[in-house]
Amino acid sequence: MNKKSKSTLEKMENILRVRNFSEHTIRIYIHYTGVFLSKFKKDPYHISKKEAEQFLISYPYTSVSNQNQVISSVKMFFRVIAGTKLKLKITRPRKEKKLPRVIESEFLKTRIKSIRNKKHKAILWLAFSTGMRVSEVINLNIKDLDNRRMLITIVNGKGKKDRIVPLSVGTLEVLREYVKEHKPYLKMFNGQNNLLYSASSCNKLVKKYIGEEYSFHSLRHAAFTYMLDNGTDISIIQKLAGHKSHKTTSIYTHLTTKTINQAQLAL
Repeated sequence: MNKKSKSTLEKMENILRVRNFSEHTIRIYIHYTGVFLSKFKKDPYHISKKEAEQFLISYPYTSVSNQNQVISSVKMFFRVIAGTKLKLKITRPRKEKKLPRVIESEFLKTRIKSIRNKKHKAILWLAFSTGMRVSEVINLNIKDLDNRRMLITIVNGKGKKDRIVPLSVGTLEVLREYVKEHKPYLKMFNGQNNLLYSASSCNKLVKKYIGEEYSFHSLRHAAFTYMLDNGTDISIIQKLAGHKSHKTTSIYTHLTTKTINQAQLAL
């Protein structure tokens, strides 16, 4: 990549930060824009629409998700750097509609309760009991737990929005046992040599204690499916999950055993 492209990439990164994009989104856009710019030995401002289209047509995508990321990155580059909305002659792929793999709640409870390592147990139990995302768990501040009102404030969740989720008596007890032994500092879960525990370590815990076929996000799906099975209104689940649209939350109606059993009874 030439010097002009590098400086342009830095400029784009600064613009995205000023516009308050999440760090995760910035990383994706900058990575794929860097790949795009490295293909051209010219001033980035002189890359044509036709060249951009050819790049996107020939790119070796690994999945539908990856294709959308690359296309969005190139379009964002033209929007924030060139100041033009790039209308490409490329049809975005339709997103695959796959139901998430849900872990049976009783199996999950038994597995987590049997964990001897108090830190590992606390991380997984908190995720299952609240439906918090991995980023929200590792960024959780100790001060954001309200033992008196039995609430957890999630600061700067997805979409840069704060929200509140309930803190159950059982979860509080698990966290107290962990805090007593590990004495975390500022953040609820510290890494071995860092203030923050890592997202990759969280995923490794799920694979170690729950099963190789699952991820940390599986705990979130399990939490909301369990809530729905036990009569929690879907509008409340939408707020707890931090979903913008009820359509996102409605996926859990396809996963609950209660819904499936009702369909079987109807037959």
